[in-house]
Amino acid sequence: MLRKRIQLGLVHVAITMTLVPINSTLNRVMIKELSISATLVALMASLPYLISPIQVYIGSHSDRNQFFGLRRTPYILLGLILCVAGVSLSPYVAFVLAENFWLGILVGIIAFGAWGMGYNLAAVSYLSLASEISGKEGRGRTIALMWFMMIVSIILTSITLSQMVDPYTPQALKTSFQWIGGTAFFLGMIGLLWLEQRETTADAEADADTESRHSWLQMTQAVLSNPQARRFFWYLILLLVAILGQDILLEPFAGEAFNMSVTETTRITSIWGVFVLIALLLTGWLETRFDKRSLAAWGGWAVLAGFLMITLSGILLQSGVFYAGLVMLGLGTGVSTVSNLSLMLDMTIDGQVGLFIGAWGMANAISRLIGSILGGAVRDVVRQVTGDPILGYIMVFGMMGIMVLITLIMLRQIDVNAFRKQAEDISVVERAALAGDA
Repeated sequence: MLRKRIQLGLVHVAITMTLVPINSTLNRVMIKELSISATLVALMASLPYLISPIQVYIGSHSDRNQFFGLRRTPYILLGLILCVAGVSLSPYVAFVLAENFWLGILVGIIAFGAWGMGYNLAAVSYLSLASEISGKEGRGRTIALMWFMMIVSIILTSITLSQMVDPYTPQALKTSFQWIGGTAFFLGMIGLLWLEQRETTADAEADADTESRHSWLQMTQAVLSNPQARRFFWYLILLLVAILGQDILLEPFAGEAFNMSVTETTRITSIWGVFVLIALLLTGWLETRFDKRSLAAWGGWAVLAGFLMITLSGILLQSGVFYAGLVMLGLGTGVSTVSNLSLMLDMTIDGQVGLFIGAWGMANAISRLIGSILGGAVRDVVRQVTGDPILGYIMVFGMMGIMVLITLIMLRQIDVNAFRKQAEDISVVERAALAGDA
């Protein structure tokens, strides 16, 4: 079983590795070096979340159908290929877009669309396979290992990428993305090798317990029908818009405000990942001593402090203040992720864990979409009106801080005792994994 858990982790690592260059280094190059609109970059980076509802249909189709005795592997393989193709093509999008706008848009839709479709194909399939292979008893350990391997891979990929683009040149960028794509494909194929047991008959039933599939409409109705769940859901959306919305702007901001090189800004993701891991371990210890709402509030205050420091760093032009804010943002994100998903699980009714986890995923996708586009648009508008490139970032981070402050007020109005009792006990690491923020 350990071998299969490690293989599942490798598949998860492979898909994540293809995201890191796109979501960090490429954003910085497109916005800072090539002066491409942050709104346009945000729209392209958000394509995976625009099409994320397709996961419901992919999961349902693979539940009922198989190819050569395999239900999940074909979708994971196709998803992996599309993710690798997307990350390999994405640097070319940046340079074509800078020279020929409409051709760049077309190539961007192809590259980012390929990655987005690949992610949605693979993610729902390997998580379903993890559930089937592990069963209910071992699911927590499997997802915990997958999530741990993923965070470590984000840190290592970010460090490796920063070394490969030092010094930065367009060719170094293209080569590093292709190298990471090739490595991801190699690790993914090792993960898939003899992972899923082949079924012997065309009409065989899935042996393991498979979670029910819920449409976005069903998930929305589930949370909106309960007043406390509804209040918590909107709190969650606003919080995630703030936490996730800064993602595409953090590295371009560091480049603009502090003249950091591409190599230096690429390391930002690895620093963030380290402190998310620390926060995860810290929250696991704190949960035995403090209630979940208090932990969620502490996480929110840490995120707020992070945004305030990052905003102040842009005003003072002090990179030390920026790094302090980055540390607080990582710690706060980790604590908020785990504690807020704990609260979400307290709302489950009659074993509806899958339904509410789906609602969390829906909130995640909606929030990342809204946050990225909103952040990019505000940055572009302020820059256009004032002519100050840094002021746009300052306004965005300040706005995100105000959002977090509003969520802290909303959190005080949420009655945790009114939530339903937790349907099943899920470990702290599994909760962070299910949140999918990393």
